[in-house]
Amino acid sequence: MTDTDSIVFIVDDDDSLRRSLERLLRVTGHNVEAFSSASAFLQRPDPDVPCCLVLDIRMPNLTGLDVQRAINEAGRPMPIILMTGFADVESCVVGMKGGATDFLLKPFDEDQLLRAVTAGLIQSTELRKASQARGELENRLIALTPRETQVFWLVVKGLLNKQIAAHLGTKEGTVKLHRANVMRKLHAQSVADLVRIADRLESAAPPARGGDYPHARHDAAQIA
Repeated sequence: MTDTDSIVFIVDDDDSLRRSLERLLRVTGHNVEAFSSASAFLQRPDPDVPCCLVLDIRMPNLTGLDVQRAINEAGRPMPIILMTGFADVESCVVGMKGGATDFLLKPFDEDQLLRAVTAGLIQSTELRKASQARGELENRLIALTPRETQVFWLVVKGLLNKQIAAHLGTKEGTVKLHRANVMRKLHAQSVADLVRIADRLESAAPPARGGDYPHARHDAAQIA
């Protein structure tokens, strides 16, 4: 990662340590934004680049664990590296269960921090790619009509055209037409492609418009 395509955030109320970490990360080629308080950081909009957060646990007012909780509740995909000067097992457990990518006990050496930051930025890049790919698939699914959506979920459950037609109360030729539209709109070349798309979408929240997707999935499950 270069300083133009990623950001490392530092949040620590210890001015000396915060400045030291900022200097180290800048010297090693990272773009850094440092904050002396949790509230100041939380007011910063999400960047449109890969990023990770180096976060002190013990701070006045909002603690590092409070910040981690706020980030998780807001659905912000940001890898977090927690650091503390106290061997607090309970805080460590809470932080790791909250999804922290690493936990650094002060004083830590430079290599520990740099390795943790590198891993965090790699994870952030992968999360952004996965989110973008999911968004593209969801947009394609939204482009389907309600009936095409029903056909899609029934096809991936393994039903034949004749079975789908009987279930939907329509003609087999009509199902074939809907199926062709589904393949085209979802950029699929085979049923196997449709199954892979369904697997990636299965845990997604229902789209705001288009077909009744939860109903279509339930409908398919009931007759599979």
